[in-house]
Amino acid sequence: MVNLPPQIDASSAEYRKAPPFPHLILDNFFSSNILDPLIAEMSGLREDQWRTVESEARERVRRMRSYGDLGTAGTRLVNLLHCASFLYFLSAITGIRQLLPDPYLQGAGYASMQPGDYFGVHSDRNVAYETGLIRRLAMIVFLNKSWDSRYRGQLELWDADARHCKVSIDPIYNRTVIFEVAAPNFHGVPTPIACPLGRSRDSFIVYYHTVGTDGASDAVPHSSIFANDLNRGRVKLLALAREVTPPVLYQAAKRLVRRWKSNRADSATL
Repeated sequence: MVNLPPQIDASSAEYRKAPPFPHLILDNFFSSNILDPLIAEMSGLREDQWRTVESEARERVRRMRSYGDLGTAGTRLVNLLHCASFLYFLSAITGIRQLLPDPYLQGAGYASMQPGDYFGVHSDRNVAYETGLIRRLAMIVFLNKSWDSRYRGQLELWDADARHCKVSIDPIYNRTVIFEVAAPNFHGVPTPIACPLGRSRDSFIVYYHTVGTDGASDAVPHSSIFANDLNRGRVKLLALAREVTPPVLYQAAKRLVRRWKSNRADSATL
């Protein structure tokens, strides 16, 4: 049912050392006997079993409305991903002990992005909605057969400043991505989906939790942190700095910055 990596230690090292933050990509991880029924079940969901999450300049995606909308195929996968042996496997890969599943699939389950949909670069919320558990891991299983990279939909992993994409992952069929949920692990699907009408970028998402983080039981809850909000804040801060700084000092600071960048570029070419 699951094709475990032959060398767990090697996969663990790959996960922990992966830039820009811990993640692991596993191709052909699941049997097609598990994934193909998922595709059929997902395509059969009624419109009222979906909810559209939309916020201008942030996201436009579709999510399964509730755990109760899972059929036999989805329930079978969730039972596998939530069982003790799979949790032990994840702990061995990530080094995170005492992982707990989310039986309510809050923000998880079937996910679909239609042509024009997007999900801005963001860092995930850190606390589950109602249980108060700390989110530690996300797993995304892609369900897109014959997906053309020109359709876009790549999962992008960005640097800690949310300024540059460091890794781009095509959402192809039977590709599974496991990544650490933590701040500032920025990721998203910022470029609108460009697949033909009648197609969509489909996946199944699962989150894993712990009671606390690294021995600490308290965490300050926050919702998703979007990079464009941060960047707008930077622009406002720079504008404020320019407004309150005397012109002579501001121009001197600009010259110093240009000189530093020039020296840095010269050093890089040596």
